[in-house]
Amino acid sequence: MKTRTLIVDDEPLARERLRGFLADDPTIEVVGEAGNGREAVGAILQLAPDLVFLDIQMPEMDGFEVIAALKDKVPPAVVFATAYDQFAVKAFEVHAVDYLLKPFDSERVNETLRRVARRLKQGEANGPRLDGLLAEIKSRPDTPGRLLIKTDKKMVLVPMDDIDWVEAADNYVVLHVGKESHIQRETLSAMETKLPSATFIRISRSTIVNINRIKELQPLFHGEYAVILKTGARLTLTRTYRDGLEKLGLE
Repeated sequence: MKTRTLIVDDEPLARERLRGFLADDPTIEVVGEAGNGREAVGAILQLAPDLVFLDIQMPEMDGFEVIAALKDKVPPAVVFATAYDQFAVKAFEVHAVDYLLKPFDSERVNETLRRVARRLKQGEANGPRLDGLLAEIKSRPDTPGRLLIKTDKKMVLVPMDDIDWVEAADNYVVLHVGKESHIQRETLSAMETKLPSATFIRISRSTIVNINRIKELQPLFHGEYAVILKTGARLTLTRTYRDGLEKLGLE
């Protein structure tokens, strides 16, 4: 009997690449794909797969939220795909949940499939381990890590410490990192939840800034401030987001 498998990733090229790796294993049957967390929940409930390859970093609803939404409907085997820091990787290992650390290759996928096959043969359940994993991830310190930025042609790991500021651009966000800019299809609010709250503050409806990159603030009219970064970029802290001044020690 083949292992019915679902692939979940918001990047089409990533799904295609993983599907290619899985095609080499005659015991795997890919029964579907999902491009975001909400689609993933629906597909899992409808298709009842034996195995799910689940991306963690997705807009609006990430991989952890997918598992939380499923409650007692979690598939027998879940393999997370992640670009999280080593602390998170250790959490996966402690709770015996299989994972793929991006970028991965066919050899790593084959190793994971062997682990999954052993688990399914032994009839191990995911539930308790995933519950423990979710609890540990949620309780870990809010420390800077890395962000995986997906583009049409490649995936880039960006250290959060290196980000100067982030701006909204329609359905995308633009991460300004020194002289480089990276575009990600995501809402600014979703990006804000991934950035360390001790280091990044929202200064306007469309702007998040790394406080360690601020050179000076200049008072403007009506309670607003000009935020001058070390790079020379000039941003505006609007009156609506004056709470951010408290983190800067100004109120």
